[in-house]
Amino acid sequence: MNRILILMAVIFSLAACTEKNKIPVYAWMGGPGNATDKELAAEFADLKKKGIDGLMYNGGHDPETYKRVGKLIKKAGMEFHTWIPTMVQGKTPKIKEEWYAVNGLGESALEKPAYVPHYTFLCPSKEGVYDFLSNLYGSIAELDEVDGVHLDYIRFPDVILARGLWDKYGLVMDREHPQFDYCYCDDCTSDFKTKSGIDIKEVEDPSQVEEWKQFRYDLITTMVNRLSDVAHSKNKNINAAVFPGPTISKKLVRQDWGKWNLDAVYPMNYNDFYLKGPEWVGEMTKEEVAAAKNGVPVYSGLFICPNPEKKGSEKDPENHGLLPEEIGDAIRASMNNGAKGICLFTPGRMTQAHWEAFEEAIYKDYSE
Repeated sequence: MNRILILMAVIFSLAACTEKNKIPVYAWMGGPGNATDKELAAEFADLKKKGIDGLMYNGGHDPETYKRVGKLIKKAGMEFHTWIPTMVQGKTPKIKEEWYAVNGLGESALEKPAYVPHYTFLCPSKEGVYDFLSNLYGSIAELDEVDGVHLDYIRFPDVILARGLWDKYGLVMDREHPQFDYCYCDDCTSDFKTKSGIDIKEVEDPSQVEEWKQFRYDLITTMVNRLSDVAHSKNKNINAAVFPGPTISKKLVRQDWGKWNLDAVYPMNYNDFYLKGPEWVGEMTKEEVAAAKNGVPVYSGLFICPNPEKKGSEKDPENHGLLPEEIGDAIRASMNNGAKGICLFTPGRMTQAHWEAFEEAIYKDYSE
């Protein structure tokens, strides 16, 4: 009998140790579409079983959607963070047309968006934009089911695309081009002139004016920190999906996120977009952990290849990503360089081989 008790104690001890060693894992996903509560509950239970601890969930703007989905996610034993784009907003009566950002050619992002139709970016200098976003995030943060508000597209459009995307759009982006450079609306340019004495519209090459870059970094930082106050006033966390860096994030999308008042950051360390291998994820993570304000946790975002057997022939880089044999390396590189955990984009892109390699990686001890 004593031997049986000892064996049971050892088994329970090993199980507790394994669970203790599991790294925190989050995932980006959206819905619910036409899925029933039963279907959603089964999906969430499966993700929890596979090792997901929390979802960054995109469900639109309706608080009732998040209330419904949030209950099911919480019942499955996961955290629930509402994943809602910030500066990218479609046309709606709630947003005035003059609130959209303007590029260096004087074109509105609403009327002539850069790269893709959904790049309808708002201008962060407008008080009306803050009011719209404050009401949006505030109404959702009030829900009991919500653990945190997750910001996305909290930036300007890509003034320079990641190197892996140049061929897709037929561009050579070795410098800043005015059609992708925002925002040159009257409010931004006049406020900058008042602050700096520089009329940026008269400058031959605005990309050489460091004060102009800093001015726009600060516009986004101010917006984030004001929205942070909104979320915290509802006793909820606030975090964000950000570009890698922040060296890269500043250069490409004007994100100086090391100054943001967040409770966590989720850098999108999508190595294939930068024509890099999984070891690059660790290099970025090290920089990100050092830059995070007040030492807030960094969760390394990993981009998954949905069809590994076709990656070599796939021309669209947005169908590239980590192969099953690479995901363990990316997780190890993230954790060994100070990440608190990881975040998957997306669980729906994971193959069975990915899940098997993932399960092995998330239960390793990276503390040494």
